[in-house]
Amino acid sequence: MRAYYAIVEQEGDSAYGVSFPDFPSVFSAADEEDDIVVNAIEALRLWAEDEELPAPTSLHELQARQDVRQALAAGAFLVRVPLIENDTRIKRANITFETGMLRAIDETAQKRGLTRSAFLASCARKEIEATA
Repeated sequence: MRAYYAIVEQEGDSAYGVSFPDFPSVFSAADEEDDIVVNAIEALRLWAEDEELPAPTSLHELQARQDVRQALAAGAFLVRVPLIENDTRIKRANITFETGMLRAIDETAQKRGLTRSAFLASCARKEIEATA
């Protein structure tokens, strides 16, 4: 999993504007602060569908850049945006759960029309992206 930094800017009551120093042509926006990372992840995913991902620039390198320093001095802030790369290859994994937990997973997955694997992958993606 890679993680990229985004610059978040907001003026007055406007939406939050999100830009990526590693991706000059990728932008995102969010009306609510809680949606910044979710929307930024979506923008990166869309961009990555057609382009090869560069290596992420380190936080130290970004903080040394003049354009980033100017944005931060003007009130912007940085957020870390995790990106789970789409890789259609399937890999089998053996995992162990308590019986009650496994039963709850299977019941919930069934109610949502998902397989156990699809449900667990969805839960893992949400948790990973929420901890940005």
